[in-house]
Amino acid sequence: MNQQSRQNPTLFDLLGRCWQRPAPIAGVSFDRQGSSVAFTALDGTLALAPVAEAEGPESRIRVSGDLGQMRILPRARPPAPLTAVSVQEGRAPLVVAFRESGFLVGTDDGTVRRISAQGERGEDFFRLGRSVRALDHAAQSGMTALSDGDDLCVLDQKANLVGRLPTALPDTTALKFSPDGRYLAGVSGESLVILALHEELSVQRVVTLPSPAAGLHWNGQSDRIACGLEIGGLSIVDVPRGRTDTILDFPAPVRGVAWGAAGQLVASGAYRIAAWGTSGDAGSQALLTGHTGLILVEAVASHPTRNLVAAGYADGRIVVARIGGRDELFVRPFGGTVTALAWSADGRHLAMGDADGHAALVTFPPQLFK
Repeated sequence: MNQQSRQNPTLFDLLGRCWQRPAPIAGVSFDRQGSSVAFTALDGTLALAPVAEAEGPESRIRVSGDLGQMRILPRARPPAPLTAVSVQEGRAPLVVAFRESGFLVGTDDGTVRRISAQGERGEDFFRLGRSVRALDHAAQSGMTALSDGDDLCVLDQKANLVGRLPTALPDTTALKFSPDGRYLAGVSGESLVILALHEELSVQRVVTLPSPAAGLHWNGQSDRIACGLEIGGLSIVDVPRGRTDTILDFPAPVRGVAWGAAGQLVASGAYRIAAWGTSGDAGSQALLTGHTGLILVEAVASHPTRNLVAAGYADGRIVVARIGGRDELFVRPFGGTVTALAWSADGRHLAMGDADGHAALVTFPPQLFK
């Protein structure tokens, strides 16, 4: 039989570790040390993988002596299995990186649990009493914010209650600390509420959005917030000036938004990677990025240090593109609809999940982005 009929391994096969989970992947998170990645699934489970591996791509690179061409050998063994933790049934748990290593997990029974980077359960961090609907942790201040959809609680490093607002954020769906730790933003229905974290919790600004938000994202300077919109668009809030720019007419809800390393804004919800410049009216500074097609972009993640964005499509394709450039690196050619993407803090690893339950961690050799 002609052995050439065997399919050659793709870049995804060579660089990625892939695992099959029993339910669609809802989210991916790296811990702050960058030693572990957590995958949450719609069946209520959490699965963890160490970032380091014995057969990393760099150990499998070979360079031909005559032409100097680089190739990557396939793995000799399958990747080690994930460490699975059963948290609840029927809904993906909320997971955020906690302190230097490990995660906080918010559950339907109102408990916020500690989970180590190795998947070990620690003592409960806090008990809210009702289902945890929004959760975030601030690395700089050590504060944690959580909500059951009505009451908002802010805790210090030892889980002592330092602030509580029972009516400021009804029906809370998302909470996010600013990178400098001075503000806490929350989404409540069609409202974006910005709270100041001074000696006491106080409402700094309330912004009315055109539709319910699909998430919120601070930029690195802690002065702008981008909110993807369920109606197909996004709103960008300049916090110091109180100005809001809204871009509409996307063909689908914008559930993926990210800020680039140089302050650009990228978003999903269109038939190409949507991107804008760093100043002025965001809608007037569109940056053509990647290629236009017939398949929707479902998820985006900006590289933490380079002018790059990873994008996942409804047909399972994953690409990495230079923001404002047309060239694309095809990481995965096809698969289930991409539901989650995240870069590690050092930008060497890209975690992904899809609607078919595939969880993967792709490690890029430094030579690839030179």
